[in-house]
Amino acid sequence: MIDVLLLQPPALKPSEPPLSLAILCAALRTAKISTKVLDANLDAYLYLLDGERLAEVAGENCGTSIRRALKHRQESLDLLRSSPEGVSLPRYSTAVRYLNLLLSLWSKQYEKERLTLGDYQHKGFSVFNPEALSLFSRGNVRTLFYSYFLNDLLPRIKAHQPRRVAISINYLHQVFPAFELAGLLRQQFPDLELVAGGGLITSWQEPLQRLASKLYPFDYLVFGPGEASLIALVKGSTLDDYYLSDNSDIGFIPDFSFAKFDQYFSPQPILPVSASRGCYWKKCLFCPEATAPVHPYETFQPSEFPDLLVQLSKRYAVTNFHLTDNAIPVNFLKKLAEHRTALSGLSWFGFVRFESALENPEFIRNLATSGCEMLQLGLESGSQVVLDRLGKGIKLETVVKILDNLFMAGISSYVYIMLGTPGETEADAEMTLNFLEEHAEKIGFLNISIMNLPRGSELLENPDLYGIDSSQLQDAESPLGLYHEFRSATGWDRAAARKFLNQRLLGSPVIREIVKRNPPIFSSNHAFFFGSG
Repeated sequence: MIDVLLLQPPALKPSEPPLSLAILCAALRTAKISTKVLDANLDAYLYLLDGERLAEVAGENCGTSIRRALKHRQESLDLLRSSPEGVSLPRYSTAVRYLNLLLSLWSKQYEKERLTLGDYQHKGFSVFNPEALSLFSRGNVRTLFYSYFLNDLLPRIKAHQPRRVAISINYLHQVFPAFELAGLLRQQFPDLELVAGGGLITSWQEPLQRLASKLYPFDYLVFGPGEASLIALVKGSTLDDYYLSDNSDIGFIPDFSFAKFDQYFSPQPILPVSASRGCYWKKCLFCPEATAPVHPYETFQPSEFPDLLVQLSKRYAVTNFHLTDNAIPVNFLKKLAEHRTALSGLSWFGFVRFESALENPEFIRNLATSGCEMLQLGLESGSQVVLDRLGKGIKLETVVKILDNLFMAGISSYVYIMLGTPGETEADAEMTLNFLEEHAEKIGFLNISIMNLPRGSELLENPDLYGIDSSQLQDAESPLGLYHEFRSATGWDRAAARKFLNQRLLGSPVIREIVKRNPPIFSSNHAFFFGSG
């Protein structure tokens, strides 16, 4: 019997083990609490991509494309897990397409559901509606993961004999499967203590507490970092409270002993790790981290971080690192550059801000020598007026210098653009188009999106100032909603922004060529394996 079973539910990109559970596992074991971890996300994908199951679902009269995908199923899995030196982007893209086509067989069997290698959706229900969550947890509605839960996962959980199961829910794609699984656990193991935590649960803290809502069948909800809360729960030192929150013990050193690295869908194994929790900037008015941060800002010791990467690489025989920080702090970047010799042989990528320190070409060259293969950078707009309005705190001339430095040092830049922000005009969007075309040769990859306005954003506190005519929750019947719909005073709304994206941005041959480099489905998780083209 174990004290805590940590569980990651489907459906997320199965490209790397979950860092949040690895950190929780390390904290619990340090506190002498017996702990197991199950990555049910990876296992669910492997279950649903099993050849015999797929052949049965496909039937004898499946089409030519399905037969071809079934024939190449194992080859496609092997290719996604092979060395990147032997994988071209076209072959990689074909493998992803085959596997996605096979997953679509389950979606056809369960008509209201859609599953890909990147996400899961169930049409007809809102993940922000507690009544819908109850339908899944009480078994009134099933997901396509039901067979996996019932026949594979639940027997393994029973074998571990846990006293409590803690389910990590970080993304919308996990909500319905997580609540279905929790309901099955409550049904089969009535005395089992069920705990829900993770980034998405934390984002619901305000409406849940305001409405005094409880989410069946969970015994506890954990808001924010879960290390201290789970330890206190196991040791019986928590108050008699449904909501748990304690930021006193934030961990950074992970325990990945549970991870089956050779099973993840990645050209080479990747270890996620973070130097910081939360965001050090917290001034971008469009960002949920500025309005309702999941974690208080806390960092690891900068001087010890390079050594942590070396130790983790030796312990798990992995040389690639995904730095999952909202934005890697500059002092950590400097330490990585300083310890570039010790980091020889390692590769890493992650998000950074367009900070002035990156204008130094020598610093960028040293980062490259430290193993930096790719940096993800949120530009959002090519209009300085828009950047200033959003609180980005960056100047376009700085952006140009940094992109030049990265290009010269051989570091791929993965640039994020966001259209449809409050107050934006078509002229601003044209500036973005012009900026991207002018500096296209220095941009490795592009992610272009339409803005979702977070609930609680400061933009909503002064709507007139930011060009917002009116706003409301995207779904008025879903009190857990995270975003607001808004009408722009400029007349430039989401529909107009999307039209501009499809016709003008993607109509540009130069920009379209950059977008085509992006690995399908896995995008930034795998982009650094393929360089910038």
